[in-house]
Amino acid sequence: MAGQGGSSAGGRGVVISDNWPGYSLDLFTYPQHYYGDLEYVLIPHGIIVDRTERLAKDIMQDIGDNDIVVLCVLKGGYKFCADLVEHIKNLSRNSERFISMKVDFVRLKSYHNDQSMQDMQIIGGDDLSKLTGKNVLIVEDIVGTGRTMKVLLNNIEKYKPKMIKVASLLVKRTSRPDGYRPDYYGFEIPDLFVVGYALDYNEHFRDLNHICVINDHGKRKYRV
Repeated sequence: MAGQGGSSAGGRGVVISDNWPGYSLDLFTYPQHYYGDLEYVLIPHGIIVDRTERLAKDIMQDIGDNDIVVLCVLKGGYKFCADLVEHIKNLSRNSERFISMKVDFVRLKSYHNDQSMQDMQIIGGDDLSKLTGKNVLIVEDIVGTGRTMKVLLNNIEKYKPKMIKVASLLVKRTSRPDGYRPDYYGFEIPDLFVVGYALDYNEHFRDLNHICVINDHGKRKYRV
């Protein structure tokens, strides 16, 4: 990404500029059933892994002296969450302070095709009362306007956790920003519809390791 004026390391995340051309699909391997459905690779898998490892280090430095309840936002967040938790566990094993981590799951329903729906449901939040007095790390795949995350945070804050931090793999620059930024994020990206690394389009592309931009053919092919 660097070297072409395409990205820079911001204060808390790698910023990918609007004119970043991405990487040619020919440079990487990806599932054959998606040939013809993608525009280009935005973030290769290896860079995602390296950035996630750094986020884990930052999280450990900030809140590694306390046990953590990780709240993973399904479904897109599961791969990033699993990798992030694994990196934190590795750091914990190799440090003087061991932290206990419990992972729980919640689902937020707000996407249909490539238009964000106005309504959002929180599914699986029955056990949120167990978060009272705990240090909570919410792990999400992508934050756009931040509206969805604010709804979730408002719900969790009712249960009076000791602390809430949010980690998102991606932050999308949108035309309607409300100033919300997660405490930790991997990459700030242009307002593109991206798939891969467990981010789906109507349940497809979860088996794609790289984060890619879907093309119009792919949208038509997998539209509900």
